[in-house]
Amino acid sequence: MKINHLTSAEENLMRLLWKLGSFYLKDIMEQHPDPKPHQNTVSTYLKILVEKGYLSTEKEGRIFRYHTVVPFEEYRKFLLSELCDHFFNGSGKEILNFMIHENLVSAEDLKDFNIEITQIQKKEPDFKYANEILNPKKDKKKSKDKKKKKKKEKE
Repeated sequence: MKINHLTSAEENLMRLLWKLGSFYLKDIMEQHPDPKPHQNTVSTYLKILVEKGYLSTEKEGRIFRYHTVVPFEEYRKFLLSELCDHFFNGSGKEILNFMIHENLVSAEDLKDFNIEITQIQKKEPDFKYANEILNPKKDKKKSKDKKKKKKKEKE
């Protein structure tokens, strides 16, 4: 089964649809959390999800009944494979190493899988790039001061 990428809006709607499994448009409108989108917007998304192969339709009189075609587990597996391939060189070991060092998985979590890690060095999050973006003036001023200092030292 070929799985296509979803936009974040499509993915958010699919989370609700996976819970429902089989449904009518009115079911979505009733179950959708506030603020509720317009019915035409939901209809458009349903049409797109049918085209992408995530949903199938069954005409019942004048209305359609929708069914999820791609199970949530398959979509999750697809996303994880994409993440692994694009950011971790296809290596599950790299993913696990990253998760451990970023404190996304603890040694206690790994014990559930009979994996013992005695030396996990807790790494404080490095927000170097975020700080450069959030505080650009301070960083520029520091680098200008350093350049001036170096210039004076050379003279």
